[in-house]
Amino acid sequence: MAQAKPRPPIPLDKALLQAFATNERINQYVLENLDERAWRAEPPGGKGRTIAAIFAHIHNVRHMWLVVSGRGIKVPPKLDRTRATRAQARRALSRSHQALQKVLAASLAGDGRMKDFRPDVVSFFGYAVTHEAHHRGQICTLARQLGHPLPQDIGFGMWDWVKRWRECGFT
Repeated sequence: MAQAKPRPPIPLDKALLQAFATNERINQYVLENLDERAWRAEPPGGKGRTIAAIFAHIHNVRHMWLVVSGRGIKVPPKLDRTRATRAQARRALSRSHQALQKVLAASLAGDGRMKDFRPDVVSFFGYAVTHEAHHRGQICTLARQLGHPLPQDIGFGMWDWVKRWRECGFT
């Protein structure tokens, strides 16, 4: 019986950058499919952030890390959580993702450290994806509470990692 040809190892730096891009694709997917009426609707009881403010927060946290760790990277401006439109949020998130992707790539190509984040760039990747996934969960819950839930297929589609990964152009 012939043995299967061993597959080459996956370059983990490339895999991490692709996973980070897929995470951003999921952010954009939610924005694309969110009911416009939910964007600025006040949270139940008037407490907490609006969906617009949550998306602005995601971008603004990226902005903060780019300022701290960006070393020569062009930092996109912050978003005003009270005025940002969905189109502005989509553009800002795309730009902050691209800038942060450069920081991550440089750290992965270098010594694996990220300025002012310990212990290393892989931990930062985990932190960033977890932070954004947490807020996507808040957004989905808030949209449902506001009477504008994401359609069920979109909710499931957020978890279709391979499809979102392929939408980034990866094969």
